[in-house]
Amino acid sequence: MNLLRMALAYLWIMNLAGLMVMGMDKSRAKRHVWRIPEATLFLISFLGGSIGTWAGMYLFRHKTKHGHFVIGMPLICICHMILAGYICNRLWG
Repeated sequence: MNLLRMALAYLWIMNLAGLMVMGMDKSRAKRHVWRIPEATLFLISFLGGSIGTWAGMYLFRHKTKHGHFVIGMPLICICHMILAGYICNRLWG
């Protein structure tokens, strides 16, 4: 169970990071200053922050007109859910 708690804590942190970077990038876009690279946004999503990043897109209305974000973020999230289901099934199924 300790491993489960660590995994959940990691996911909370990554999703909070995903939400925060989307908000920071939107703020920077409005101020016309240095932006967070799109590759970084996708990396945070891929590393477990997909729900937070996806939520940040719509909460901050950021990157919602970019097809690779509109398709890519939900796709990463779906892959994470499938992986989580598989892991849960292997552990407790």
